[in-house]
Amino acid sequence: MWMNSTQWSGEHSFMAVLPVLTYPDSRLTGVSKPVERFDSALRDFIMDLEETMRVGPGSVGIAAPQVGNLHRIVIVDVSEKKGVSHHGKLILVNPEIVVRQGSLVGREGCLSVPDFTGNVSRAERIRFRARDMNGAIIDIQCEGYEARAVQHEIDHLDGLLFLDRLSSRRTDLFPRKKKS
Repeated sequence: MWMNSTQWSGEHSFMAVLPVLTYPDSRLTGVSKPVERFDSALRDFIMDLEETMRVGPGSVGIAAPQVGNLHRIVIVDVSEKKGVSHHGKLILVNPEIVVRQGSLVGREGCLSVPDFTGNVSRAERIRFRARDMNGAIIDIQCEGYEARAVQHEIDHLDGLLFLDRLSSRRTDLFPRKKKS
């Protein structure tokens, strides 16, 4: 399913795994548009986006631009990570970080950069506002790993990858270890 800039296209009642764009695909650098219509087509797309995230290896988040859809939609779910505080599955439409506190460097990976991980500095705690898939306002404070994941996914909406946040590709970028 594909969305153009004015409407959601297609109707379906099944979930689909969408192809994930990978670096250096130039579509990953586009700035996403706000979602204006909260309808069944949006909810269908979000279900497909979540299914795509779930089949990704160890994925805790995905953003619409990663599947070629330049709308401000992200999903974050760190609930399966042991010992991590979280708010469950977060479906965020038009998210905006309103407060950032602290700073911490941590290792990040990305479905769109499958061969590498990198050390990235992010705020330790954030507060953000968004809408859910029905248009209701969400206002959440989070910290640690969950805050890192939310920031990472929101970066995708602004055309940024974790690669753009590295201090040095020479010292902060690492080949991903392949599981055998």
